[in-house]
Amino acid sequence: MDLTKIKNPAFLKQMSIPEMEQLASEIRQFLIQSTSVTGGHIGPNLGVVELTIALHYIFDSPTDKLIWDVGHQSYVHKILTGRATQFNTLRQHGGLDGFPKRKESIHDVFETGHSSTSLSAAAGMAIARDLKKESYHVVPIIGDGALTGGMALEALNHIGDMNKNVIVVLNDNNMSIAPNVGAMHTMLGKLRTSNNFKRAKKDVETMMKRIPQAGDKIAGLAERIKDSVKYLLVQGTFFEELGYTYLGPVNGHDYHDLLQNLQYAKKVKGPTLIHVVTTKGKGYEPAEMDRSGLWHGTGPYKIDTGAFIKPVETAKPWSAVISDGVLRLAERDERVVAITPAMPVGSKLTAFQQRFPDRFFDVGIAEQHAVTLSAGMAASGLKPFLAIYSTFLQRGYDQVVHDVCRQNLPVMIGIDRAGLVGGDGETHQGIFDISFLRSIPNLVLAMPKDETEALQLLETGFMHDGPFALRYPRGHSSGMSELVSEVQPLPIGQWEVLIEPFDCVIITFGATLQMATEASHALLKRGIRAGLVNARFLKPLDEKMLVRILDKQIPIITVEEALLAGGFGSAVLEFAESAGYTSIIQRLGLPDAFIPHGDVQQLLKENGLSAEKISQTAIRLCQQNEKLRKTTI
Repeated sequence: MDLTKIKNPAFLKQMSIPEMEQLASEIRQFLIQSTSVTGGHIGPNLGVVELTIALHYIFDSPTDKLIWDVGHQSYVHKILTGRATQFNTLRQHGGLDGFPKRKESIHDVFETGHSSTSLSAAAGMAIARDLKKESYHVVPIIGDGALTGGMALEALNHIGDMNKNVIVVLNDNNMSIAPNVGAMHTMLGKLRTSNNFKRAKKDVETMMKRIPQAGDKIAGLAERIKDSVKYLLVQGTFFEELGYTYLGPVNGHDYHDLLQNLQYAKKVKGPTLIHVVTTKGKGYEPAEMDRSGLWHGTGPYKIDTGAFIKPVETAKPWSAVISDGVLRLAERDERVVAITPAMPVGSKLTAFQQRFPDRFFDVGIAEQHAVTLSAGMAASGLKPFLAIYSTFLQRGYDQVVHDVCRQNLPVMIGIDRAGLVGGDGETHQGIFDISFLRSIPNLVLAMPKDETEALQLLETGFMHDGPFALRYPRGHSSGMSELVSEVQPLPIGQWEVLIEPFDCVIITFGATLQMATEASHALLKRGIRAGLVNARFLKPLDEKMLVRILDKQIPIITVEEALLAGGFGSAVLEFAESAGYTSIIQRLGLPDAFIPHGDVQQLLKENGLSAEKISQTAIRLCQQNEKLRKTTI
């Protein structure tokens, strides 16, 4: 079948099971071929091919609402809703989004990118449907990893209490990004392997499904029989105690099993949960055999070998620089512990986990819990390092404010993926953290320019008796600095002058120091002596240095790979205003907008962050400042 000719999923209604099996095979080959070129979330999508086909066969999208939690597994849905022709642009600037996108298709009824949101959205849609007296099915599809998130459990509780018609599809592949952890994972494992329960339950459910809908008394009797069997063979099931009709475990790669249970779920009154067991990476051996999480999302790869195609890099990833530094600190201080919300691989903490298994804690997709867990550890004398992506730290904001900073506890927060991240786009860009963190009392916020400074800031943070947040970007470090064996801490709030300012000064930090350096050198060729300051501490500011610069009455240009609104440049402006200075200050950064997916360098340039833009700004401001000087003489 030519997948590029699919316009909508209606054609599935006429297909036989053998035809759907053939379609699943063709979709898998298409996904393997296309993502080998573009990269993408190949593992999750290979696992849900039959499930997605079955969902579109049974339900009528977009009238019926299919809500994909996280959205990592929405590629098959996109193919079946007419977007196969765009897969060569997947996650590229201006191309197909890697997550559900409402503006892409009417079949994408809710946008997702962070996990554990689908059940809350489904509850909202079910309430709206019933208030408006409409009739359609609401079907959230959530993974077992996402079900560990507190928000998902809150919604699961609410849906069970409301007793509204919602069909929850639990895609259980025994993985999130990395292998799952926690009591929920253990409980699902028991359900997966409880063969006696499955056999008896199947017999009872088969009997129930044969009962006419009008036979209420007989149906009620069958439900009681089913409950009796449940309590006889297992000590209850979590979901049925919450008020759900539990169906499963269902073989997620068997159409007979899938279609029968989905069709029955449409007839059930009240909330239903279909427990579908799938294999992540199904049909492609390298992805199917992976238990590390490497095949959750990849760049381009060689189909025949499964080898990833990566540019030759001589420097370490920033995540590895930081995690290796934390490991080095843990070697000499047994109070150092590491915490991650389901990202041990992405945060490069696996070496720490292997070296100190008793001091490493993966809490699953539970960012709020991770933050307050760290606070509890700090309050009890430990030195926690919480590795968390900038985009996911947003989910634990109240805990940072209330549980860490309000109590002034010594928690070190490693803010990974700070800045633009590229292919994951709007939902994952780490561009908000400066704005939402710098207003919190007691918090120190810093970002290193290179590997050596990163180790110095780690040392500083672990010696500091209070909250300390260290930002670092996605990608590789410069590899230019010379690592030293003895690392000295830095005075908190002290900036570094890299080029002495005369005509103007560029103040920046982290990844944008490189473009600022290029701009300073280019300006010198134009006869403008542009100073350069490494503002490695974003909070507190180096007020003494700022006063010296402001006293010069030269233009100041702040540069940040983050939102301008409430960002670092705003802090400089606020200080200048409060101190009574009227110097020209120009801020360069990202606009008040959600930044789409695409190549990072292209996104930076499009949003006015480049050496050329800094140079142009400096020339204009110097000319403006010279005119002002002349008019005041």
